[in-house]
Amino acid sequence: MYETQDVIASILPQLFEHSDILITKLAPELFQSIRNTPLETTDPTNALIERAIAIIHAWNAHEQAEFIAAHPRIGAIKQLSALSAKEQSGGLSATTRLQTPPEVLKRLEHLNACYERVYSGLRYITFVNGRTRAAIAREMEDKLQLGHPLESYPDGPPLNEPTAESLICVAKNSEDWLHELTRAVDDVGEIAKSRQKSLGL
Repeated sequence: MYETQDVIASILPQLFEHSDILITKLAPELFQSIRNTPLETTDPTNALIERAIAIIHAWNAHEQAEFIAAHPRIGAIKQLSALSAKEQSGGLSATTRLQTPPEVLKRLEHLNACYERVYSGLRYITFVNGRTRAAIAREMEDKLQLGHPLESYPDGPPLNEPTAESLICVAKNSEDWLHELTRAVDDVGEIAKSRQKSLGL
């Protein structure tokens, strides 16, 4: 099924977010890997995703970070692929997606800035799996050990809410930083498997 590099290069952007490294590095390495060891044939697309994630995990940290950076930030509403927009909405319609409360979008914007301050060079990735943006905000708050002002302060966060600049950075390439990078790559794989089902591949 995936016998040429062109076929692989055409399917990858349907499963993952399009990026230069997806086409220039992952596609040829995946093609060579499949030539050496053919995919399991019962569910070749699922096997393709698992092989791709294994290859990405073998890349250096900079390359892995570049790969996950192709995914949009949680809460982004512009320049989203159709699949990303549907995933971030919890599978709701386009009309319903636009009804995400502005305070939730504002909170996610702040949380993304906080995360990218703490984990410099990374972008927060999570397998949404039907959850709302508000639920993802809570997950991000837990990751960053912040409070839950959307629940405790519906009129806005308290004045002593920490700014992104005040947070302590995790050392780049430290065990904690690398663990977060690995988790992000694994979640990209779960997202790809969900897209496979949505597209019937």
